[in-house]
Order: sequence, then C-alpha cells, then structure tokens
Amino acid sequence: MALFIITICAQALTGWKQHNQEIKEEGGRELEFKLYLQSGHFISATFENFQSEFLQMGMYVLLTVGLRQIGSAESKSLDEEEDVDREPKPGPNAPSPVNKGGLWLKLYSNSLSLCFFILFMVSWVLHLHGSWVDHNDLQLLKHLPTDSLGQFLWQPTFWFETFQNWQSEFISIVSIVFLSIYLRQKGSPESKPVDAPHMETGK
Repeated sequence: MALFIITICAQALTGWKQHNQEIKEEGGRELEFKLYLQSGHFISATFENFQSEFLQMGMYVLLTVGLRQIGSAESKSLDEEEDVDREPKPGPNAPSPVNKGGLWLKLYSNSLSLCFFILFMVSWVLHLHGSWVDHNDLQLLKHLPTDSLGQFLWQPTFWFETFQNWQSEFISIVSIVFLSIYLRQKGSPESKPVDAPHMETGK
C-alpha cells in the first residue's frame, strides 16, 4: 500500500508537469495541481492502468478454476481434488453467506471474480470518461471542434490506450504460468519447492 501511495503521488506530480508542458506548447494556460487531479489527463492515465490490472486478476481467478497447466506452480493438480473445490459447509466459524445458503451462498462463492470484474467495469468507464475529456481539452487548445462520446469511441485513441494495457497484462499471466514450470524462487508462494520436478503441477 505504501508503494502504491508513493507511485500514485509520483505519477500525479510528473503527469501534472508533463501536461502543463503540453498546454504551454499549445499556447494555453497552465493548470494548478488541484485542478490537474480533476482533469481528463490524470483520470484517464490512472484508470487506464487500473482497469487492465483488474481485468488481469479477474481473468486469472476465473480461468484457474477450470484450466490446468502441467508443471506450473500456478495450476491446480491435474488429477486430484483440492480444498478450494470442496462444497462449502455451514458452521459456527463459516462466513455468514455460507450459513444463509441459497442466492447469498451462490454470490459469495463467486464474489472474488465478481468484485474484480465490477472494479474493471468501473475503471473502464472512468478511463473512457477521462480520455474523452482529455481529448476534447486538446481539441479546444488547438481551436478544433470537440467530439461527442459516441464520436470519440469511433476514434483509435481510446482503443489504443486500452489494448496496449490489456496485452501487457495477458503476457504477464502467460509468463508466471509458464516460467514457474522451470524456474524457482525459494520462499515464494508463487514458486514450487526448489527441488520439485519440473512436471510436478501446483505448489
């Protein structure tokens, strides 16, 4: 959390300076820092990254339920049932949705992936909004007409920003799944034991 706070502050300060430099080059008036934090430039840059991270984690959580990779530390066993697959049982120490059963249990049983996908959708919408506002701010600086949200969606800018982030998240998932077959990190829960055979699946 400390690393997140440090880096988001660093992003805000450097983004503010960069954005003001762009505004100055176009002959516009520089923004105060507090106004920059409300600008499309900051909102777009921030949630452009957030949405790809939430998509990555949501996909990772969901796909590892049913898919397997032989030899990977990130995969469940190929032929044995694991604790995460057992049916939930009510009890005094069980979370309340488990004891309630029915719809509450169904939602709770999928709450991790649902949460990530809700966070993804919220971040995607905020990224779109920020990117659109930033685009129109730049259009005004250049004395060009602004675009409606629908018009902006047909332009490549937003989709370029989106796909450049998505592809990096997908390759990172592929990397951890396949590299953990042959490589080790002693003490890490993301690695198999150092002396484990390459084709041993799971931790």
